Amino acid sequence: AFTALCEEFTPYLDRPLLEVIDAPDDTLLHRTDYTQPALFAFAVSLHALLADWGVRPDYLVGHSIGELAAAHIAGVFSRADAVRLVAARGRLMAALPSDGAMIAVRAPLPEVIGKLAELPDEVSASIAVAAVNGPTSVVLSGDEDAVTALVATIGRPSHRLRVSHAFHSPLLEPMLVEYRAVAESVTYHRPSVPVVSTLTGRPEPDALADPEHWVRQARETVRFADAVEWLADEG
Repeated sequence: AFTALCEEFTPYLDRPLLEVIDAPDDTLLHRTDYTQPALFAFAVSLHALLADWGVRPDYLVGHSIGELAAAHIAGVFSRADAVRLVAARGRLMAALPSDGAMIAVRAPLPEVIGKLAELPDEVSASIAVAAVNGPTSVVLSGDEDAVTALVATIGRPSHRLRVSHAFHSPLLEPMLVEYRAVAESVTYHRPSVPVVSTLTGRPEPDALADPEHWVRQARETVRFADAVEWLADEG
């Protein structure tokens, strides 16, 4: 399943995805135009393996590119459309300047928001909360100097992510128009299995079948903690 999925990306990449994944040097794999297809292929084929073992999900949830995998597994879009959308997402993001940073901070969201609000507007406008992964697990993204200075102000344990771009931040906005055009060319269906959206932290069967959801999903905060809490509340 993994090999077949990797091969489906061949028309959209300048070299075979499996070749990039298997290469001794992982430099290319850290380029987001390869990283996103690789993550998608891994997630979907892992689901195929679990399904072959008889495991059937009651709910699906995915983190960032993982939400596209979850949506495809739930039948929101076909494999061909999913591959095209994922490839476009990676290609358009890779074409942006790689001058931002993402830093994970071990701090609660209200504390981070409070520190962000203390910054001048022109500085805070260049920073985004890229992800809320847990009660004390937040990722900041945006202009490198601004994000680094904010993390120093917060004064909590932190870790700079090894990524090519500042994902889920204002630095992605130049690619959204072209990405929207690709998203609007995809055929959508309501999910056959509930997908807990990380845009809102709850199932969104109608929104997932709307191109605008996927544009927002590429830019806005990944509210993974909210999705996990919703699932916990559902038992």
